[in-house]
Amino acid sequence: MFSWSNAKGIPYLQSSGLAACGFLEHAFCARKGGVSEDDYQSLNMSFREGDEEFRVLQNWNKLAAAFGIPVENFLVLNQVHRDGILVIPSRGEYFTSREDLNYDAIVTDRVHLAICIKTADCVPVFLADPENQVIAAVHAGWRGTAAGITAKVVRLMQNQYGSRPVDLLAAIGPSIGRCCYEVDAPAADAFRLHPDAKNFLFPSKRKDRWMLDLVQANRGQLIDCGIPDASIDASGLCTVCREDDFFSHRGSGGVTGRQINFLMLKGDPICKALLLNDDLCHIH
Repeated sequence: MFSWSNAKGIPYLQSSGLAACGFLEHAFCARKGGVSEDDYQSLNMSFREGDEEFRVLQNWNKLAAAFGIPVENFLVLNQVHRDGILVIPSRGEYFTSREDLNYDAIVTDRVHLAICIKTADCVPVFLADPENQVIAAVHAGWRGTAAGITAKVVRLMQNQYGSRPVDLLAAIGPSIGRCCYEVDAPAADAFRLHPDAKNFLFPSKRKDRWMLDLVQANRGQLIDCGIPDASIDASGLCTVCREDDFFSHRGSGGVTGRQINFLMLKGDPICKALLLNDDLCHIH
């Protein structure tokens, strides 16, 4: 179950399953509580959408202060709509240039590093292994979902960290819902041959269009990997239907901001990642 909370004027959602894990901090943030204006009102966390840079920087500082996490401890990927996974070791360097962050998922056992997913319709998926204290954050648009990115993250956690799917907890945050996500033939074709396509791909009322349920498609990947359905928490909120609360690329016609979703293992910091102009520079 998801529930709303508020941190110093910034509203956010939490999954009850993850909230019960004392070793981590997480939040699926909304679009409210920031200083951005017009199409980007108000907690826009992306420098790349046309918002004024100084406002985005203020939003990051507000977020950091609200959750008591230094701004340099937030890590944001480039999110290139593929299925690449960045593995961050518990200590030491993990990238040397911005291009090294061309991924759509992060897996780590490093403490005090808030791994982030920016969204404005795509699906944010969080995974946590309470036994091994490993976490993952996934950005699942239709291309990444079609490539099985969420399942690939689970398998990586199994192979590299010894995670057992039966122990994993998953939370799927707000995203575009089946009610609003109409896709064309190329997108539908990417899913049509999937054995469970009937569970998440449906004919639209319009010719040569289909309705795609990205949340169900990613939930299916988690279940197929062996994660119990009872351990998968989904917000049930559509970013298009709830554009008052969330940024929506589809709902806005393409000009909008991005909300941030973050997951972090608690503990003393080992290293930091500095956020500057939407670039991340590694420092110790």
